[in-house]
Amino acid sequence: MTSSSKSHSFFYRNGLGLVALTLFVVALVGQIFTGWHEHNAELQQNGAPAIGMLSYFSSGHFISATFENFESEFLQMALYVVLTVGLRQKGSAESKSLDEPEDVDREPVAGPDAPWPVRKGGLVLKLYENSLFIAFAILFLISWGLHLYGSWTDHNEQNLLEGKGKDTVANYLTQANFWFETFQNWQSEFLSIASIVLLTIFLRQKGSPESKPVDAPHSETGK
Repeated sequence: MTSSSKSHSFFYRNGLGLVALTLFVVALVGQIFTGWHEHNAELQQNGAPAIGMLSYFSSGHFISATFENFESEFLQMALYVVLTVGLRQKGSAESKSLDEPEDVDREPVAGPDAPWPVRKGGLVLKLYENSLFIAFAILFLISWGLHLYGSWTDHNEQNLLEGKGKDTVANYLTQANFWFETFQNWQSEFLSIASIVLLTIFLRQKGSPESKPVDAPHSETGK
């Protein structure tokens, strides 16, 4: 730990991550509590008994609702990471410079303080060079699969309550419900990407690394 790090408290050094994770946990708890009550209300309306909270965690209702949202967030970040490699937006704080070289494009140097994959080189380095995108892509695929499983399970639970037969996963994929859930989340993430890219051309937030300096011209690209 550097002397600069030692002079700051643990929260000061990690406040952004801690606050973000705390907000996530609070929102997730709120989702679980309200989702459980909503699901039980739906069950009772269909003449089925209410379920306990532990049983709710394994229900299609909970799994679908949770991973439907995770999926869209990981898709957003995966696309944002990879699209900003090669695409530009004049004037945006979220874009690389139109002409000047960027530090993120330089070839890695295997110095003593460099991460282990950089010092190792070869395939390990190639994977590490793209590890952020790979991680988000894997998280997206896992979340998409769990969203599908949860949505299909919830669909079949509803079918049973209504006296209908179960659908296979293949048959469920041909129906509109899952894709409606999917696209209503995806479109909001694509809009949020476009919003942060375009709004940072003209708007500022003093002190934020996601904004250009307050006195920077609108035509200036990059932070």
